[in-house]
Amino acid sequence: MAKKIPFRVCAGCGQQKSKKELVRIVRSPEGEIAFDPTGKKNGRGAYICKSIECLHKAIKVKGLERSLKASIPSQVVETLEKEMIAFESGNEESY
Repeated sequence: MAKKIPFRVCAGCGQQKSKKELVRIVRSPEGEIAFDPTGKKNGRGAYICKSIECLHKAIKVKGLERSLKASIPSQVVETLEKEMIAFESGNEESY
């Protein structure tokens, strides 16, 4: 019997992809919003494609805010952008 592959929807482009193809952004119980490349941090999560374009689109259309049920301050957006750029360039080991 084949193992079930979990699918999630990107908060930016709206495409359904396997969980491994997406990156998770999490709002912790304390209200902190952070990049979660492992997908194991506690809290409410939102998934986006592993591209800066999808992150920008998710912020523009407020897909992240809807998924996380919280407003996202501009300094957190800047931090997420920096982390996504580092993740895209292959520095996943630093997380």
